Amino acid sequence: MHFNKKNLMLMPSRYRAHMVNSLSGFKSANLVGTIDKAGLTNLAIISSVVHLGASPALVGFIMRPTTVERHTLENIQQTKQYTINQVNEGFWQAAHQTSAKYAKNECEFEKTGLTKNFVPDHKAPFVAESHLKYSLKLQEIVPISANNTLLIIGEIDHIICDDSAIGEDGYIDIESLNTIAVSGLDSYHKTQRLSRLNYAKPIK
Repeated sequence: MHFNKKNLMLMPSRYRAHMVNSLSGFKSANLVGTIDKAGLTNLAIISSVVHLGASPALVGFIMRPTTVERHTLENIQQTKQYTINQVNEGFWQAAHQTSAKYAKNECEFEKTGLTKNFVPDHKAPFVAESHLKYSLKLQEIVPISANNTLLIIGEIDHIICDDSAIGEDGYIDIESLNTIAVSGLDSYHKTQRLSRLNYAKPIK
C-alpha cells in the first residue's frame, strides 16, 4: 500500500497515531522518575530516549505538547533532576499502566506496585525493579516548533546496573537483563541478539 500526506491527514486520529508510531521500529521502553518540590513523585513510560553523547554523557527524550498537564515536565522544571529506568520482562505491564492519566496527587509507584529507590545526592526516585537505570541533571529544554514538542536533555550523574551485564570493554548486555522493547504505542517485545560486530573499516 502507498500512503501520501493527504491519506495520512484523512485517517482517523488513533489509526494515524498507531501507524506513524510504528514506523520507527523497535524502541527502548523506559520509565522516567521525577519528584516535585513538595515531595510528590511521578512515573511515566516513554519510548523516545536517545543517546546524544558520551563526553559529557548526555541523553535526550521527547516530551509531548503541553496542551494538557505534564507532571513529568513540571517536576523536571522544578527540581532539574530525573531518572531513566529501563523496563524488563518482570514489570512491563506495570510500566505500561503508568501511561494512564493519574491526577497530580496520585502516585504511579503506588498505583502500579513498583518500588521507589533513592541515592543520597539525587532527589528523583529510581525504580527498584529496573536492572539498568541512571539519573540525570537537566541541561537544556529545546522547543521543536514543527509540532510543539520538547527535547529534554540531561547529563547522567549516576548509573546503576547489575554488574554481570557489564563487559570488559564497557558494553552493557541489555538482553541479559531481560530488557524489553516497544513498537508503536502499546506492543512489547523480547529481543534476540544476532551478534556483535567488529569496528567497521572501509573495504579495500
